Amino acid sequence: MNVYRRITVSPIAGALGAEIGGVDVSARLDDETVSEIRRALLEYLVIFFRGQRLDDASHKAFTRRFGDIFVHPNFNTGAGDPEIVRVVRAPGDERIVGEEWHSDTTMMPEPPMAAILYALDVPPYGGDTLFANQYLAYESLSDGMKSMLAGLRAVHSDIRVAGPQVGLNARRSIKVREDSNWRPTESLHPVVRTHPETGAKCLFVNHSYSCRFENMTDRESKPLLDFLMDHGHRPEFTCRFRWEPGSIAFWDNRCTKHLAIHDAGPFHRRMQRTQIAGDAVV
Repeated sequence: MNVYRRITVSPIAGALGAEIGGVDVSARLDDETVSEIRRALLEYLVIFFRGQRLDDASHKAFTRRFGDIFVHPNFNTGAGDPEIVRVVRAPGDERIVGEEWHSDTTMMPEPPMAAILYALDVPPYGGDTLFANQYLAYESLSDGMKSMLAGLRAVHSDIRVAGPQVGLNARRSIKVREDSNWRPTESLHPVVRTHPETGAKCLFVNHSYSCRFENMTDRESKPLLDFLMDHGHRPEFTCRFRWEPGSIAFWDNRCTKHLAIHDAGPFHRRMQRTQIAGDAVV
């Protein structure tokens, strides 16, 4: 385990996740503190901060200490700041963003390496977020399964989460591109990726974006793909985070999946998210 001098680190579950204390992320952080936060992210995969106060400028400034900001192609509808996604849930919404197990924006050739989600208004109960460790998902597979997956690639597409064919804008508060000029984005990614910083292998498929295996039909792909996607969020691979106003979740998108629980009933939930640019999946 890493030794931390500038921050406190308190694990919240056996699989992944830790709360970080002793730091105001809106302040001008020195390089050593930023380095410790990054080490904690690599060690615990998702890290949480409580009691923070961010405006748009400080949210983006904190994000840029870890990389360039990634602009989401489907949430960039031309309204507001394209570098910040406003994640809003209102009473009566039939759908919410992130209600399936997923890694973010994996249809891109270079998916984001991480995301930083900040809570503004949260319900008194409900609206928690689950995270799952995809290192453990891979490590727990049999040797035979690992051998079969070696070299296998999957098609990732945003056809299920954007565009006029899904009609999400009529069923939820947060909007995506549904204009007639929208076209799906597809990329091929290894089913098992090697993390570029830790060098460890992890499973890299998810319900929102992974459609089929390379050179296979949807029907041929479905049994194995469904198994891998469901296997990736077995309870022992997960942690659960309960939001408070001023909370931050900062997750490594390369080796985790997450899910927003759609159980906030009559309450509003208002958050904002930045993403950090990543690199090619190898």
